Formats: sequence, C-alpha cells, structure tokens
Amino acid sequence: MLVHCKTGGVTLSVYGEQILSKIVDTGDVNAFTRFGIEREDFPTVGERQAYDFVQAYADTNRGKVPSYATLTAECPDITYIPGVTDDFSYLARGLKEAAARRMVLEKINGYVDEETGRKYESEFAAKFDELSAEDFGNYLRKMADGITMRTNVRNQKATDVKLDFEKFLTEYRARKSGESFRIWKSAFPYINTQIGGYFSSNLYTFYARSGRGKSVIVMVEALEAAIQGATVLVWALEMSAYEWLARAYSYLSAKSGVFNANFDGVDYEAGFDNKALLMGKLTEEHEANLVDWLRGLNEAVSGRIILRATDDADFRDKSVRQLEADILETGADVVVVDPIYYMDYEANTSKTAGGDAAATSKKLRLLAGRTKSVILVITQADENPSEKGDDGVRELKPPKRAEIKKTKTVLEDAANTFGIDTLAHEGRGVIELGKGRNGGEDARVEIVYLPNYGIVREIQSVEDAGKFASGF
Repeated sequence: MLVHCKTGGVTLSVYGEQILSKIVDTGDVNAFTRFGIEREDFPTVGERQAYDFVQAYADTNRGKVPSYATLTAECPDITYIPGVTDDFSYLARGLKEAAARRMVLEKINGYVDEETGRKYESEFAAKFDELSAEDFGNYLRKMADGITMRTNVRNQKATDVKLDFEKFLTEYRARKSGESFRIWKSAFPYINTQIGGYFSSNLYTFYARSGRGKSVIVMVEALEAAIQGATVLVWALEMSAYEWLARAYSYLSAKSGVFNANFDGVDYEAGFDNKALLMGKLTEEHEANLVDWLRGLNEAVSGRIILRATDDADFRDKSVRQLEADILETGADVVVVDPIYYMDYEANTSKTAGGDAAATSKKLRLLAGRTKSVILVITQADENPSEKGDDGVRELKPPKRAEIKKTKTVLEDAANTFGIDTLAHEGRGVIELGKGRNGGEDARVEIVYLPNYGIVREIQSVEDAGKFASGF
C-alpha cells in the first residue's frame, strides 16, 4: 500500500523513494533514462540529492549502483523501501503525475526553492495582470502543453527486426484492409505512376515562384482527395474564404462538365468562370445553373472539405498546436497549409537563422505521423531574373530545391517535393518532382492550365499536346 502525506498544502507520495529503492535493488540505473525520470520530477530535496548520488556513483563505477546501506548513509533524508515489486512504468507515471500537480500549484501560488531558499511569486497572477484575455489563454495552453511534455513517461519498446515480425504482419494486414493506412490518388495520373499517390502519415511540399499556380495545384489535389472520400482540412492563410471557394467551385464544376468550351480548337469540359464568380457577374442563366449545380455538390463529392481562411474573424491562432486541434476535431485525412510561412512559427530554440521555420517544419512532419494524415505544405521559391531568354519570352522552368525562399527544412522533411511553373496566358504548366523518398525524382508532369475555367489536368491526348505550339 502506498502512503501519502501532506506537506505545505501539497500532496507528496513515496513514488520517488520507491523508484530509488528499486533501482538500488535491481541495479538498473538505466531505468532513469528509459522512463524519462529526471531530477525535477522528485518532490523533495532529499530525493533529488539521492538521484544525483545514484547517477554520480554509476558514472564512476561502470554503471553499477550503490548498495542500500551506502545510499542511506550518504542520503539520510530519504527512506529506503525494500522489495518494491511495482513496475518502473507504473512508478514513473505516479511520480510524474504528482510532479505535474506540483508544477501547476507552483505556477498558481508561487513557491520557495528549498535548495536555494529563493522565493518565486505566482507566475499565474503576474501573467493574468499583464496579458490580454487572448494572450492569457495562449499562455495557459502553452503552460499545459509544457507540463504534459515535461511529465510524459517514456516506455517505448524498440522493434527487434528479426523477432518482431508479427508486429510488421499486423500492420501489413491493417494497411491491406485500409484500417491504418490510406493512399489518396493525385489528380495527375503520372504522379500516381511515379510515387503511388499521397501516403497517410507523410508531409509533401509544393513550391513555386510568386503567382505561378502553386495554390491552384494543391487545391486541385485536395479536392481530388475529397472526391475519393477524404475529409480535407484547408488552412488558406493568404486567401479569403470566398476567393478559395470560387476557385474550388470552378474546378469541381469543370469536373462535372457543366459547360463545353473550345480553346484554340480543342474541346474541354469547363466550369464556371472564376473571374465572373469573384466579381459577382455571372449571366442570369449561368447564375441559375450555379445554384442548381451547388445543390447537387454533396452527391458529387463523397468526402468533406473544411476551410479556414485568412478572413475568418475567429482564425487568430495559426500554430501547429491549433492545426493539430483542428485535425483531431474534424478527423481530417488530408491537410493543406497554404503557405507555411504565414503560420505562427515555433520558438527558435536553436538560435540559428531560420530556426523558427525549421522547428515548425519538423513539428508538421511529426504531426502528419501522429495523426496519420497527409499534409500538403506550400512554400515559395526565389525569383529568377534570368527566366526570360534574349527574345524576352519566359520558358517553363520549375524552381529547384536550392531556390526555396522561406525555409529549406520543409523540403528535407517532405516525402516528396513538387516544383511548379505555369504560363497561364498559354494555358500550360509543369509539375516537376524534385525529391522522392519513394521514387519519382526528376519526373515531369505536363499539364493543361486554364484555372479560370476550372481546367487543371494532365495532358491526356494528342489534341491537348497539339494546342501548345511552343511545346514543353
């Protein structure tokens, strides 16, 4: 039975003394590391000193631990408890839960450091007085996150490659049945041929110079996933909701073949005129068609599309933490971040140039794995003054990875990267795979690019290719 006592209004437990005693009995000093047990987890000065002593003893004695007699002689302020049979994981969890409660009370009430005698006033009260209501709410969330991470119990068993094949087979069968793993097909068949589609738990990065269609291309990929049944979450960080919806409705209506259109002698299934939608200037006939088409949209798209846009009044927190909350709330399978550099970056703890963007990218990569979602991230490439030839004509030239302007880490963290370039006035474009963890590197997709009419697709016929006299 565990005995608890109260000291200074804070409930203390004997988990710390049990852990120290069990380590001495078993000789397993590595339990500190395996379960993430740190000095600050222990509630009393005596236990912290005992922790220091055991670690120092092991360091100078080839990993051996002191006997209980030596421990109690050197650390008289703790009680040795013989024969502790509880698992380390159980004891570590109890120790850390008590530490979490203690940390909360210290933040609220203030405390006196027993080792230094220094008095700390209430951080909670100080922040409450100095911060706005919104900033105080963010402070509380960060404090809670910090305490949760600080008190997390590490107990992850590593995989033995030769012996743990049953674990692999279990995951294989789950993936085969679609229970734990999904692949969302690209709108562009050649991308599916090269990389198989977009795999859950992965980050994918799209990049282009300003105004070259990266937002349109990624929107198309997201809408295609929704057509396949995915729940899609879009963070449109530089576009209004109406603008994004106008583009989406133009593309989806083209998929439905609302209109037939002829461009330079080639017939296409086209959608509502995007510019007319933006300006509210559809003809009366097309406006009536739009209303009828929108009423049937729910049947045409089997998945869901949840949009958060820059003009949403309540869209203030653009952190990775808020993105995770939105993913969990919506159950998103596919996530769009457009663009990453408008997110609230993580703290630059590395103190290096670009460290805040790099930390954000890494957290997004981990978030994709943790939520088993596909995250499509957009970033921007540097302008290239030598794009145009001597004749003043610009050629299609997707940027290389070295030309990324905002953060290069988002390329390193991605399973695949996609360089994009378009010539909207000629109705053509290129998507080039710049990195392929699962293949596809340097593959090139030639596309018809007429986004004003919702036509964004891979070249599919001789007629398509023949339209482009200037060639690819």
